[in-house]
Amino acid sequence: MINETLQILPSSIESMVIESGLHLHPDRLRSILQTTIDKITAHTETVTLGNELCSMWVIGLKAVSSTLVIPRMDDCIAMFLGSQSVYKKVLDQKPGTYFLSKGWIDGGITIVDELERMEKRYGRNRTERIMKRMLQYYRRLAFIDMGYEDCDKYQEFSRAAAKRLKFEYREIKGTPEFLRKIYNGPWDHEFVIVPPAHAVRLEAFER
Repeated sequence: MINETLQILPSSIESMVIESGLHLHPDRLRSILQTTIDKITAHTETVTLGNELCSMWVIGLKAVSSTLVIPRMDDCIAMFLGSQSVYKKVLDQKPGTYFLSKGWIDGGITIVDELERMEKRYGRNRTERIMKRMLQYYRRLAFIDMGYEDCDKYQEFSRAAAKRLKFEYREIKGTPEFLRKIYNGPWDHEFVIVPPAHAVRLEAFER
């Protein structure tokens, strides 16, 4: 998500980037997030996380001296689309949609990148069998267009990915508005606010 965020991040806010792909390893990501929070909480009033509830990696996090602000979202896709309700509407209209964004493509953490890594390790035939099981419920690939100028190459990558996976292809218009809210506020009902010395609890994400 950082690729989408850096272009709108206020210069007055200090940012820290966690390694791409750690969402695939929730326990490790949670540990790294906690270590990072521990290092900065003593001199930081508020820590905003670009992480949401996906894979439960934020549950249990605690900042001793800082307020934690976390998007009340099930998935980062909702942040790119502007809200949880818009995300739900898109999936209701077309279940089985696999999403791509500029950040995931740049980070090399798309299903196509995983497919290439698996082919090198297992060979094409075994990889095809594994991917068929993994993607059995997907029918469409959608690229989220956030309106950035260098979008053409990402659209081209996404179209090629859809063709390779034999998925329907669509481009969906995203918006940076929610990403701006993460840093600028207002931190309304779409956010979980955790006071200093309190751990993030699953119940806080209930709507």
